[in-house]
Amino acid sequence: MSTPSPLSSPVHAAAEPLAPLRLGERLLDWSRLYLMGVLNVTPDSFSDGGRYLEPSRAVEQGLALARDGAYLLDVGGESTRPGADPVGVAEEISRVVPVVEGLAQTTAVPISVDTYKAEVAAAACAAGATLVNDVSGLTMDPELPAAVAEAGAALVIGHIRGTPRTMQEDVSYKDVLAEVADALEASRERALASGVAAERILVDPGVGFGKSVAGNLTLMGGAGALRERLGCPVLLGPSRKSFIGAITGAEVSGRLPGTLAALVAGRIFGADMVRVHDVVEARQAALITDALLERVGRHPGGAQPPERSG
Repeated sequence: MSTPSPLSSPVHAAAEPLAPLRLGERLLDWSRLYLMGVLNVTPDSFSDGGRYLEPSRAVEQGLALARDGAYLLDVGGESTRPGADPVGVAEEISRVVPVVEGLAQTTAVPISVDTYKAEVAAAACAAGATLVNDVSGLTMDPELPAAVAEAGAALVIGHIRGTPRTMQEDVSYKDVLAEVADALEASRERALASGVAAERILVDPGVGFGKSVAGNLTLMGGAGALRERLGCPVLLGPSRKSFIGAITGAEVSGRLPGTLAALVAGRIFGADMVRVHDVVEARQAALITDALLERVGRHPGGAQPPERSG
């Protein structure tokens, strides 16, 4: 069982400001919690598999997420749920590229592609994606960071133990936060060596990807420590995941309250972005959390909060 790491910080405190990130027409200055809307174009994702296989329907859903308040849209063509089988490159490209292209033509909201494959990333970026979200942390395709650099895209470096098919077979760590931080730091160095600019890298500790319930909680609580050590914005992806069910007993369809609690806690502990399915509800939770942090002088992103009275 994982135990809290010395890396952990008790609350999200003011930190050194991070360099802003421009994605298409939008600038992420890390002064707020950014919501990444989930758009799975897969038949077997754990929460919404099969709902958006038709490209036109997927584009409609992406536009709806953008109207609801998603600041980015994350398009995925291969399920990374526990036990999931891999998808071939050609099949994944056929799923994601028409959707990325359709969204890029109809919205200014930045588009991310959720893939660990260099060929898929290159094709999606050519179609209009400006961010590549690699849950494997560059462990499954060594060519991915070069493809990201070539496209001039930004990169989310995730953490996983093994593959989606095997990741829950061993979830024991001596110090989950320190070990994940070490792995993310090594992957970040590989990305930099491949030409990805430092200010275009985000990290994701991989909540739900080869961790126990306790490990997931430790990583969410250590978001600020990861941010400080790596000098990168931190993305968390707790939405509807099994650790919420393990704690609350709720099935997937009933995990919205737990997801919102995880979002609020993750932000308080230092997260900069959260990947969510339920954008309307998450937006309200994010706005209230940021307002509270600002009010008590712990302004997100290291910026100085404005003076307030009353």
